[in-house]
Amino acid sequence: MWKKAFSKASGYKGKQRGKSRRPQLRTLEELKEFIDFEHIKHCLLKPYFEVEKYPLVEARELLPSFEVDLYEFKALPGFTMVAFERQLNSFQEIFQYDTLHSPSEWEGMLQRSDCSVESNMIATNLRTFQSRLPRRYHPEFIKKFDGKDVCTMQNYPKLLPFLLELERAHVVAHDSSGKFTLQGMYASLPSNLDSELKQFGLKIGKFKPGNSIMYECNRLFVYQFLMELHGFPIVSERRTSSAMFAIRLLRQNERFIVRVLGQSDRTITTLMSPPKGASRKRTKYPQVEKIALVQVHENQKELIELLKDQGFFVDAKKRVVILRVIYQQHDYNSKNVREDRALSVRRQEIIHPLTGQIKEGFNIIQNVRNMILRLNDIVRGEYRIPVNYKRSEIITGTESHVDRLKVLYVWLSKHMHRIVDYSDDYYSQIVRVLDGYLLSPDNYDVFDEHHDLHQEVWSRYGQIQQARKVRILEDLRYRKYRGEPVSYYRMLELMTQIMNELKYEIVNYFDNLVVKVLIIGNDVISDAYLQRKYVNVDDKKLSPYGRDIKRMYQLLVMLLDEFRSIRKSRISSSTSHNQP
Repeated sequence: MWKKAFSKASGYKGKQRGKSRRPQLRTLEELKEFIDFEHIKHCLLKPYFEVEKYPLVEARELLPSFEVDLYEFKALPGFTMVAFERQLNSFQEIFQYDTLHSPSEWEGMLQRSDCSVESNMIATNLRTFQSRLPRRYHPEFIKKFDGKDVCTMQNYPKLLPFLLELERAHVVAHDSSGKFTLQGMYASLPSNLDSELKQFGLKIGKFKPGNSIMYECNRLFVYQFLMELHGFPIVSERRTSSAMFAIRLLRQNERFIVRVLGQSDRTITTLMSPPKGASRKRTKYPQVEKIALVQVHENQKELIELLKDQGFFVDAKKRVVILRVIYQQHDYNSKNVREDRALSVRRQEIIHPLTGQIKEGFNIIQNVRNMILRLNDIVRGEYRIPVNYKRSEIITGTESHVDRLKVLYVWLSKHMHRIVDYSDDYYSQIVRVLDGYLLSPDNYDVFDEHHDLHQEVWSRYGQIQQARKVRILEDLRYRKYRGEPVSYYRMLELMTQIMNELKYEIVNYFDNLVVKVLIIGNDVISDAYLQRKYVNVDDKKLSPYGRDIKRMYQLLVMLLDEFRSIRKSRISSSTSHNQP
């Protein structure tokens, strides 16, 4: 089936209906459409049909925050590609690569000479390519490309299997006529990780110059946030260098595509310069998107029927689709309860394997019903998907309570940001499942035996419960409650009510949440309008409504003092406990 992929796609500039068409690719957007089709066809669909037990990408793997890879599938392809919407100047480029020369660069010379120049140039390109290709592929490579131009995008599909055998990146750029051609191979992308990490940490206030203790405490957070902004967890050098290179190109106002496929993640990740005319906010980071083969969950029956009727399945029996996910970056904000959220899903697109048609508006990877079903599977011991527990252990099932608790901890950690934002209805369903398992009298003996593990899960659960309340406080700071505007009095009333509840819940203490409460509360009591209109006005001059606001304001100040005292005692207790 893979050989027929996109054969009916109107935008496919490769071979169509038996006729060879030379792709005329001049803009980055045209190139991306072309390589989307080629890379999906040769790097995802071909392995799916040829590699036994192809490891489909789990929907959860495409949800931020991204998980560390569990396995490396050596039978699957991997590559890195860089594209520039300009001509290359090898001496002035900021990376190293082996140069390939397109025939168009020699057109003037060809007009004055015989064809030997072109022949010599083609032979030089072949020798350059062959020198980087593993020896076992030389005979097949020469058989297919002897005397042919490897630079033209017309030959890119045939060349791709050989490019996939190279350890380093291949480079696509404009030739002298303004068309995209293969201009380089075996490129080494510079990874200035150390300086990028330290600059970013200083920018968001997690590092201070010369403060090694602060650096050591926050380094992992900064590293993970920086990588996730560019679509990756902390993983291989191939993906790390791709992210760092994209950052550098964006700063230089380049028009570029950086694309990488890992043998472990089975996902084509694209980092691309924002479109021309994009808002200032969107130009701060490269556009991030991922393409993978994903299985539609069996409970999405209406969607399955629709996709089946319209031919969107790559494999209808296994409900496999080509899924593209486009992400949105978020600036770091120390006041945000979801402080470590760097990326979220902006859009999901299902791609038709023959026509290339795109279908939007469906939720494949973050469907709440699916997530609750997964949670039910975990607590019942029916979860069979491999899970990486704290980067130290692979859990392959949930038959034992120990494994259930470990997987539950990972699940809660992974989906914390989403659960914090759930509606009360969906959240109540999650609470029902978790309470039914964690508080079940039948499990007391087991949980007592594995007390530390049970407390670890309970602590994460408690953190989510408290974070939901702090999330409401975040909205109240802007006088919003459940999406509706509220008055100053109602804002203060709700804030004092929620903070009173939190005061008794922080027996399970989370310093970062307490800090957020203090920051939000200080923002509110520092509100210039509140102080001018109500707080700094004599009670006799205030209306009954004004006196009520002032009373609520004073109650909020008292609550904030209590939270400061709680935090101070906790920090003092922790410091004395850690001293030898």
